[in-house]
Amino acid sequence: MAASELARLTGIGRPTIYAIEAGKYIPNTVVALRLAHVLESTVEELFAAAKTTPERKQTTAAELISSADLVRGAAVRLCRVGERLVGVASPVETWQLPLADGRLESRGPRATHAIVTRFDGREGPEGLVLAGCDPAVSVLARHMERNGAELVPVRSNSSDALELLRRRRVHVAGTHLPDRARARRLFAAGSIAVVTFGTWEEGLVIAPGNPRRIHGIADLGRRGVRVVNREPGSASRMLLDAELKRAGLKAAGLHGYDRVFPGHLPAAQQVKTGMADCCVATRSAALALGLEFQPLVSRRYDLVLHSEHLGLAVVERMLNVLTSSRFRRELEAVAGYDTRETGRRAE
Repeated sequence: MAASELARLTGIGRPTIYAIEAGKYIPNTVVALRLAHVLESTVEELFAAAKTTPERKQTTAAELISSADLVRGAAVRLCRVGERLVGVASPVETWQLPLADGRLESRGPRATHAIVTRFDGREGPEGLVLAGCDPAVSVLARHMERNGAELVPVRSNSSDALELLRRRRVHVAGTHLPDRARARRLFAAGSIAVVTFGTWEEGLVIAPGNPRRIHGIADLGRRGVRVVNREPGSASRMLLDAELKRAGLKAAGLHGYDRVFPGHLPAAQQVKTGMADCCVATRSAALALGLEFQPLVSRRYDLVLHSEHLGLAVVERMLNVLTSSRFRRELEAVAGYDTRETGRRAE
């Protein structure tokens, strides 16, 4: 019997018939009795619960990146980069559970090898894996999602991001190293493309009202002033070291120099909570946490990728987002970036 005929005889809408057939809708007693009457059957025969067997777990081998502290059961994002299926640690945010495509089941003999239980049957979700330290990548991710593309961020400093790109573990590396030529030295001539994300200010992030009266790098050496630092290889740490040298200060003389936090926001959060008086981070981190900011330098944040990936659909969508006026307006308003060069290929 056609669904249209069954709908006519029972007075039940065709969409409801389809939903019942697909097992997406459980009918109430009246609907069930109508169907049984028209089909000359019983409710029990029509809707007897089928015997089910437990669904077998769907597991897959993945290569973990940025995963030193991952334990069994941890949330993992999955994405294919070339021939590799990579698993990215999904961080727990303050007000929400982590996004995840699966969970870590077991670790392999090597630190990066793991078995992941997938939440669906996708072997390798179509997405863009971007490594970097820019908090504004969340703005890019949201705009890409609106355009039907998924962005999987990997939290890492500029040096580590370039190394992940060199080893082909990610599609894109974000970097703001003072030595811009370093990226091109790591790769064969003509093998990479560099696209400008934006120009930001980096400087001293301090508590509201500046209770410690910090007005420059020299003040960090005063007695009682507490700082926090970024990890070795990060551009923020390089900037702090260069400014200390220029001011004639030794790192060993700074209270808290060895306290390391990976990322602009985690470092600035220490100032927010009163655990430190100052750190070197971006203006965007200070804006996000309601802290004061004293600029030291303006730097361009670049996105580096293999030239062969420029033709990927997900990369094309990223480039389209970067050049959209809506995205650039939000980047200027929320993060305080100069977006005049955003989306341009850098030489």
